[in-house]
Amino acid sequence: MKKTLACLHAHHSNIAYIENALSSYDVELMHFVDPALMHQVTTNRAFTVEDAKHKVNEQLEWIANCRVDAILITCTNYIAILQEHMVSIPIMKIDEPYFECICNIQRPQVMLFTNPATVKGTLARLHQYAHDHQKNIDVEVKVIENTFDLIMEGHKSQYDEAIYEYINTMNKEEMIISVAQLSMVNASKKVGVGIINPLDSLIDAIVSELYLMKKELNT
Repeated sequence: MKKTLACLHAHHSNIAYIENALSSYDVELMHFVDPALMHQVTTNRAFTVEDAKHKVNEQLEWIANCRVDAILITCTNYIAILQEHMVSIPIMKIDEPYFECICNIQRPQVMLFTNPATVKGTLARLHQYAHDHQKNIDVEVKVIENTFDLIMEGHKSQYDEAIYEYINTMNKEEMIISVAQLSMVNASKKVGVGIINPLDSLIDAIVSELYLMKKELNT
């Protein structure tokens, strides 16, 4: 029986990444997109952390009631806000397989972002993940300035080109480089070298989770 994976995104541009990556697998995808939460978090001072947590849990309950088998959250800010949740189905977080990959590298690394608002929450989760798994990491963060507005305004090709050009200015042979956001994956792959991204590790985790769910169903 085909499993249904619900995906919660903060921007519609992330849909294609997941659709393309899972197109050859026996899974039905259902997408939910809500950019308003992050807009409120970053621009509305009256919107508290507790308000944000309540909204995320409300969204997850709404999605779970659509009779899906699991939920994937593709926005790192959503994940940083989410702590406890009330839904009983599996929730997969895009950054955890990525963090595992980062933590398994015992060399200095550079982690690239385009959205400054995601840096603090992502790094807090990364260091907590490293601590929980007793890993030592050496990560430098760089933000590719003046690019995130391009993707938010629908200028995807210009956004990709800006990221591509930035990575090409780096010493790719001596640096371990990763991109921290799903929206950066296409540009990083265009570079043609081993830039670590959150999508590849995520797909492996999704396929493993779906396999386990099917195995449990058949036992």
